[in-house]
Amino acid sequence: MWKKVLSLGLIATLAGSLGACGSSNSGSEPTASGSDASPKGTGSEKKVITYWTDDRHDQEYIKELIANFNKENKDNMEVEMTVLSENYAQSVDIAFSSNQAPDLLRIKSGNTETFVRKGYLAPIDDYVTNEMESKFSSMLLDGVNRFDSKLYSLPNSGQTLRLVYNRDLFKNAGIANPPESLQEMVDAAKRITETGKINGVYGFALNFKNPKSAFDRSIREILSLSGHQGLGFDLKTGQFDFVPYSEVIEYFKQMYEDGSVMPGSETLDIDPLRAQFAAGKIGMYLSFSTEPGVYKDQFPTGISWAAALAPTLDGSKKGTSEIVSAGTWIGISDKSDNKDEAWKFMQYMYTDEILTTYHEKGLGIAVVPSIADQAKNPDVPGMEGFLVGEHDSLWPVAPVVTPEGANYGDVFFKYMLEGGDLVQITEGLNQRYNDALAKAVEKGDVKISPDPFFDPAQLKGQ
Repeated sequence: MWKKVLSLGLIATLAGSLGACGSSNSGSEPTASGSDASPKGTGSEKKVITYWTDDRHDQEYIKELIANFNKENKDNMEVEMTVLSENYAQSVDIAFSSNQAPDLLRIKSGNTETFVRKGYLAPIDDYVTNEMESKFSSMLLDGVNRFDSKLYSLPNSGQTLRLVYNRDLFKNAGIANPPESLQEMVDAAKRITETGKINGVYGFALNFKNPKSAFDRSIREILSLSGHQGLGFDLKTGQFDFVPYSEVIEYFKQMYEDGSVMPGSETLDIDPLRAQFAAGKIGMYLSFSTEPGVYKDQFPTGISWAAALAPTLDGSKKGTSEIVSAGTWIGISDKSDNKDEAWKFMQYMYTDEILTTYHEKGLGIAVVPSIADQAKNPDVPGMEGFLVGEHDSLWPVAPVVTPEGANYGDVFFKYMLEGGDLVQITEGLNQRYNDALAKAVEKGDVKISPDPFFDPAQLKGQ
């Protein structure tokens, strides 16, 4: 099954947080190397290689790997990792513009092309060995790993997205199964809230401190299962069209008006949300397959919870649940003075043992065929609901553009809170995003290939 999936083409203080990113007093979480290494220098001083990531779910495992690398490598070097919280892309922009860029970057399918076009990433063609070429060849794709015939990244794992729900709260509210349609989700959220509000329980929540992040882990999957590209892009026309998105927003707005959304969600970040869910205060939310690992290590919980496919617009599945962030993992900064050393660490991270363990710990679903063949299913409670099945597949990649004004997440969230003319709001988003797309295409930053015959139903079971 998974091999078939792999055969598909993968067609504020920001400056303040950046300046403090190496400090444990900031909003970032640096990984201590455990040695007394001096800053970059000469002679016997260790050469420090910096790695930035926005992944928090796997940080404990990555810390272990880095500690082992720092202890065992014979090249008089050590790696320091900084885990940034929100606004990762903006922090990276500031770092490169102020000559403070790290040596290595966590890259994902949603930001790789942007980073390449901005000159942030170095090609790795000259580093990749014949053995690695053979190991990863079936997954090296234009528009994901390669741009203009140059290779910038290698794959590791992907993430599925699911509805995460509290079985006990569903049972207490008399709800037998997770919702299959958005109306069922609205009704379930209302019943859970009515049943549990006296105990501080609410039916639904998302990390609305960052509306785009919240919608990209929820509406994205609702739309892809409903047969629409999940980020507002119409693959048939090669243009942005947020009309399907606006249909989902109406249901989210209804939950907010019903009082089913946890109070304070407007300022809720993802980790505080997880803490509330682990405490049994949230009926359901939508998120990535990182969640089982989070509830095993970061927020251990005794509640009975599970994951299910996201609901769709009308309860029918006209598309597939998109496997996201598949195809990329770590990239080398083009501004790094330590590219050779950075590659040595990157090569270490791509060994079979590490990639296999990453999957088996439930930190990501292996997409490299040789790893997927040998890895065991993750022994992590709740992970069974996130495993790839017949309703999961890769989707063609949507272009990344930056429109004038607010992004779609902020615009639609404002509508949720304040209302307004949704048709006019949607038309405005379409205009601004397509204007930005036209400019990006003209500059050569983005390439689009409309596919009038694209059929999301054909992705099922591939």
